[in-house]
Amino acid sequence: MRQSFFYGTVILIVSGAVTKILGFANRIVLSRIIGAEGMGLYQMVVPILYFLITLTTFGLPVAIAKQVAESEAANDHKKTRRVLLLSLFICGGISLSVCLILLLGAKLLTARLFTDARASVVLLAAVPVIPIASISSVLRGYFQGKHNMIPTAASQLLEQVVRMTLVVVMSLSFMHLGVEYATAGAVASIIFGECAGLWYIIWQYRRSSRQSAEMMAKTPLLASLAESRENLRELLAVSFPVTMSRLVGSLAYVLEPMIVPFALLYAGIRTAEATALYGQFAGMAVPLLLFPTFLTYSMSISLVPAVAEAAFQKNAPLVHHRIYQAMRITLVIGAPCTVLLYVFAEPLCALLYGSAEVGILLKEMAPFSVFLFFQAPLASALQGLDCSRTVLRNTLIGAVVKTIAMLLLTAQPAFGIHGAVISLNLGITLVTLLHFASLMKGIGFTMDVTEFAKIGSAMIVMGYSGSYMASHWFADLPVGRMLAVCSLASCLLYLLMLVGLRVLGKQDVRRIPWIGEQLALFFPRR
Repeated sequence: MRQSFFYGTVILIVSGAVTKILGFANRIVLSRIIGAEGMGLYQMVVPILYFLITLTTFGLPVAIAKQVAESEAANDHKKTRRVLLLSLFICGGISLSVCLILLLGAKLLTARLFTDARASVVLLAAVPVIPIASISSVLRGYFQGKHNMIPTAASQLLEQVVRMTLVVVMSLSFMHLGVEYATAGAVASIIFGECAGLWYIIWQYRRSSRQSAEMMAKTPLLASLAESRENLRELLAVSFPVTMSRLVGSLAYVLEPMIVPFALLYAGIRTAEATALYGQFAGMAVPLLLFPTFLTYSMSISLVPAVAEAAFQKNAPLVHHRIYQAMRITLVIGAPCTVLLYVFAEPLCALLYGSAEVGILLKEMAPFSVFLFFQAPLASALQGLDCSRTVLRNTLIGAVVKTIAMLLLTAQPAFGIHGAVISLNLGITLVTLLHFASLMKGIGFTMDVTEFAKIGSAMIVMGYSGSYMASHWFADLPVGRMLAVCSLASCLLYLLMLVGLRVLGKQDVRRIPWIGEQLALFFPRR
C-alpha cells in the first residue's frame, strides 16, 4: 500500500518513538537482571555487532530504496525484481562470509579486542543476528522504494516487542551458568526479535506481490545476474559511498575515546578525572543530545525514494517541494527539542544522572542540535539525487576537522573537556552546511526564510516562558514534576505560536494518519 511522503514519514516517526521508548525500557530491565558486569560484556559485543551489520548491508537498503523508486516510476517491474534479487544475493553472501569468520575466530578476536575473554560466548551468540538483520534491511529498503513504510514500521515494533518479552526469560534461564551466559541469552533475544521482524516483512512481501514472487522463483539466478550488470553498477554506485560515509563516522567515533582522554591528560588533568570528564561528555551529555534524532532519521528513510522518484521523472518542482517539506517538518519537530535540551539541561541531567555538571556540557551543545536534526534529511536528499559521493566527501571533511579540533582544543587547559564540546559542535555544523551548500549548488535549492523565522520566534517565546515557569511558578515542585509541567506547558505555547503565526494549520493537521481529520477540527486554516 503506497503512502504519500508526509503520511509515510509520520508512520515512521510514531513507530520510531515507540521503538525508542521500548528499547530504553529494555535496557533498564536488562541492566537490573545481569548487573554492571553483564552490561559491560553486552556493551563490548553489541556495538561490534551493529558495526558488522552496517558492513554486511553495504549501504544496500538506501541503494535499493532509490533504485526501486526509480524503476516503479518507470513502471519497470522486472528491474524492481532484479534489483531486489541482486541486493539479497550480495547481502547474503557478505553476511554469511562474516559469520563464518566470526565462528572460526571468535576466541582469537575477543582475545585481541577485549580485556575479558568471556565476551567470546556473547559474540558467538550474536552471530546469527547478522544475516537475519541484513536480509531484513534489504527487504525494508525494497518496501521503502515502493513508498510503503508500514512494513518497516511494523517490523521494527514487532522486533522490539519480541526482544523485550524474551530478554527476561532468556537471560534468567542461563544465569545459573554464569553472567556471560546470561548476557548471551539476552543477545539471543535479539535473534528472535530479528526473526519475528523478518517473518513479518516476508509475509508482507508475499501478501502484496504473490505474482512477482512466483516470477522471481521461476527466473534462473545466473540469467538474472547476467541481465543485471547495469543494475549492479547502479546499486554499488550508491551503496559504496553510503557504506564509506558510515565507516568514516564509525572510525571518528572509535578514535574519540582515544583522543579526548589523552588530550585531557596533556592539559594537566589526572587520569581518573580525565576518564570521568570523558564519561560525562560521551556517556551522558551526547546520548541526550542524540536522543531526538530518531525523529529526523525516520524522515530521512522516506525521503530517499521520494526524491529519487521525483528526480527520475525530471520533476524539479516536486524535488524542491519534497526536500523543503522535509526541512520544514524537521524544524517544526526539532525546534522544541532544541529548546527543551537548552533550557532544562541542568535539571534534566541532575534528575537522570545526579550531576548538574553534565547539564553544562549539554547546554553548550543544545543550540547546535538544530544542525544535527537537519543533517540526516539533507544527506538523504543528496543520496536520492545520485550525490552519495558528495555526502561521503562532506562527512569526511567534517570528521577530519572535528578530530583535529578535538585534539588541539581539548589539550588546551583553558578549554579542557569544553574543547571536545566545541569540536563536536563544529563538526556537526560544518557537515550540515556542506550538505546544504551542495544542494544549493546542485539543484538551486532554497528555503523560505520568512517561515523559518516564524518558527525561530516561536522557539524564543517557548524558551523564555519555559525558563520563567521553572524559576518562578513551579520552582518549589520536585525536579521531575517541574520538568514535566514546564515542558508540556512550553510545548503547548510553542504549538499555539505556530498556529497564530500561520505556520501550522488545518491543511497540515488533516494529513496526520489516523487522527488527522478529527484534530483538524480544532485548527484554523493557514
